[in-house]
Amino acid sequence: MAMNHLSLLRPLLCQSLLRQLRSPLVATSRVSEPRLYPNSIFYPAACTRLYATKKSKAKAKGQSAKVNINSALVEDIISLDEVKGDMTAVLNVLRDDFTRNLSIRSSPGALDHIVVTTPDGKFPLNQLGQVSMKSPLLMMVNMSSFPEATAAATRALRESSMNLNPEVDGTIIKVPVPKVTREHRENLTKLAKQLSNKAKDSLRKVRSNAITQVKKTKEAHSEDTIRLVEKQIQQMTDSVVVDIDKQLAAKTKELLG
Repeated sequence: MAMNHLSLLRPLLCQSLLRQLRSPLVATSRVSEPRLYPNSIFYPAACTRLYATKKSKAKAKGQSAKVNINSALVEDIISLDEVKGDMTAVLNVLRDDFTRNLSIRSSPGALDHIVVTTPDGKFPLNQLGQVSMKSPLLMMVNMSSFPEATAAATRALRESSMNLNPEVDGTIIKVPVPKVTREHRENLTKLAKQLSNKAKDSLRKVRSNAITQVKKTKEAHSEDTIRLVEKQIQQMTDSVVVDIDKQLAAKTKELLG
């Protein structure tokens, strides 16, 4: 008799056990295809938890939220437009230095940037003499307008970073165009690196001056506001650093050929 009652209760016990095993987090789906074993009981799959890998955690940690402050809202703290302008000026100076100082091909304009120190002050070479190309291998500087500055101009040419060996003939300075050797190209890339580091130093000064100006107003503004402005300035700095590195990489590739 007891065995008969147990047989009747078995389906109810199985259903109760099945409900306890099922997880509320697991969504069951209807299976449209017919089962191979219609009378079999299928239990839901275990719920799997996905864990973040160390690589994804490090990537998420390295990425901080970008700040985009409206300049007009913080103009009583600092002019972000002026800071951006100063940083852009640093980048423009680097581009100009790259163009004038690191050219493989020689032209009369390649000597324009050379500064000549005279008793009356410092002047660009092209303001004291007339530069011209005598041939593809020879440049000439006519110093007849300021003959007294001939010696100073010759010294400035020799001491420049262009590997020049000028020769004086009266008021005419002959400047042989140096051969483009592999060594010369490598020296130019070293100079490019120096100029880019100089630009980064100038950029750090702009950033430091800006941060100092912001900190002076911390008593009149909340810490969160000051922190956001400082973060905005740092983002601007980082952006220009990326541009400097891009300019250096492009110039290095150009010089090495």
